[in-house]
Amino acid sequence: MAIKSTIFKADVQIADMDRHYYANHQLTLARHPSETDERMMMRVLAFVLHANDALVFGKGLSADDEPDLWQKDLTGAIDLWLEVGQPDDKRILKACGRAEQVIVYTYAHNSPIWWSGIGSRIERAKNLRIINVPHTTSAALAKMAQRNMQLQCTIQDGQTWITANDETVQIDLTSWK
Repeated sequence: MAIKSTIFKADVQIADMDRHYYANHQLTLARHPSETDERMMMRVLAFVLHANDALVFGKGLSADDEPDLWQKDLTGAIDLWLEVGQPDDKRILKACGRAEQVIVYTYAHNSPIWWSGIGSRIERAKNLRIINVPHTTSAALAKMAQRNMQLQCTIQDGQTWITANDETVQIDLTSWK
């Protein structure tokens, strides 16, 4: 018998002063058996940074043709494709062909090695952004993971803070592409 996904619930309050977006979201996250708390929380971070009513979680690890998160317009066209981790160049280029904008959030301690190996192969993708989250930051977010979470997220002047249980993590993003 296959191991089933673990369900996590997150009550997320977002105050994004840069985009003038203020909302509460009730997220249900299915954590794949092979997914770590760190990766799951990076999916939450990606949601927070791009939150709106049309942004939804994809099948991610469970499907090759869906991202971790995506946003479609009313016609079904993909406006935004969000990946977390270190996808290969073929997956990234395929996503760039299907979506208006593709953003990859990478966070592992070996991300610079991944980027140096893949950067030249995806250079031609004009609708692609690669953003690095320091490994220490993603590890701190992983410590916030609980089956039922209450998260407060503040974004102001390009800075992001996520608070849970009186712990606050400052998110410093570095754009690589």
